[in-house]
Amino acid sequence: MSDEVLPSFEVGGGNLDAFLKAAEADATASLADEPGCLQFDITADRTSPPVRVIFTEVYTDRDAFDRHLETPHLAAFRDSQNLCTEGPVQFLDRVAS
Repeated sequence: MSDEVLPSFEVGGGNLDAFLKAAEADATASLADEPGCLQFDITADRTSPPVRVIFTEVYTDRDAFDRHLETPHLAAFRDSQNLCTEGPVQFLDRVAS
């Protein structure tokens, strides 16, 4: 089994490029530096402002996600939080793939 984490954000148009750049840096570092991070996708619904951005993060288990919360690259991403409004975070158990 693995754990999926689905954070969501609302980003105003003028902030989208900077937000996505910060998000991509976090995703890249997560996949490269965290053995427990199996997937980190960034998707955006651009149909109307503000843009809704959703991450699909998959970790081997909750402990791997908890370790992710302590990484320097996540701290750097959190510095971009002034670019968006954070929405709810969903935690799901993957039961099939």
